[in-house]
Amino acid sequence: MEIKNYSSSTADFILLGISSNPQMQKHLFAVFLVMYLITLVGNGLIILAIHSDSRLHTPMYFFLSNLSFMDICFTTVIVPNMLVNLLSETKFISYVGCLVQMYFFMALGNTDSYLLASMAIDRLVAICNPFHYDVVMSPRRCLLLLLGSCTISHLHSVLRVLLMSRLSFCASHVIKHFFCDTQPVLKLSCSDTTTNQIVVMTETLAVIATPFLCILFSYLRIIITVLKIPSAAGKWKAFSTCGSHLTVVVFFYGSVIYVYFRPLSMYSVVKDRVATVMYTIVTPMLNPFIYSLRNKDMKRGLRKLKDQVYS
Repeated sequence: MEIKNYSSSTADFILLGISSNPQMQKHLFAVFLVMYLITLVGNGLIILAIHSDSRLHTPMYFFLSNLSFMDICFTTVIVPNMLVNLLSETKFISYVGCLVQMYFFMALGNTDSYLLASMAIDRLVAICNPFHYDVVMSPRRCLLLLLGSCTISHLHSVLRVLLMSRLSFCASHVIKHFFCDTQPVLKLSCSDTTTNQIVVMTETLAVIATPFLCILFSYLRIIITVLKIPSAAGKWKAFSTCGSHLTVVVFFYGSVIYVYFRPLSMYSVVKDRVATVMYTIVTPMLNPFIYSLRNKDMKRGLRKLKDQVYS
């Protein structure tokens, strides 16, 4: 595809996408369409199974159903537009559309991280303070954790998008990515991006590090408590309730830290695309499998849902 320079008066950006190789476009379209449909169906089934089985109306599954809903929204912000661009010659996205996509991408992604932290707190209380579990993780407190997660994430997104809207773009409007992420858009700006980069390394670090540190602290406490259990079977039973959550945390935070917590000068187009695909598309697709394959409660809930559908 021919790439031209655009003046500051041009309102559109061009998204280069996953690959600029025309022969790969249709193959990539098929792959990502299948992944997107699996994400929608898998997470949708998790939500329906939890809501249809009263035995799954617990804090852990309350957060899991909301995580599945956020994952559906999160991928929907990115993948449909990416699929259209894979089959399109133009690959345009408007300036306003770019900022809107950036806003919801950050808001929903950060809400995901806070929900993962809430799930870690749930496991901490269940293992370390089981006799007060119903009091500590009451429906009201679970709802407050959810509302707090959404509020912090959306306020963070408002700040980042407002700062981004103050930048000027004088030459190339070609975004070397498959969606409007902050780092590749910042690379195009001819304005001074010092303020934006300071915010990335301070306020953004605090917003993302807070749930991550909460998860680390929770699992440190859990490990200390579990090691005090005398029987090996008891230790395994306690740890097994955390395996699915830990797997998702490693996938999500591993790629997020790699992409965002490096100086702008170290930004790598190809490597960052791969890492971004991991947490924007692959992880939301895998979450339903991770949480259901070794989870007897979820398997029972899915069977009950199937019986209700076919009865």
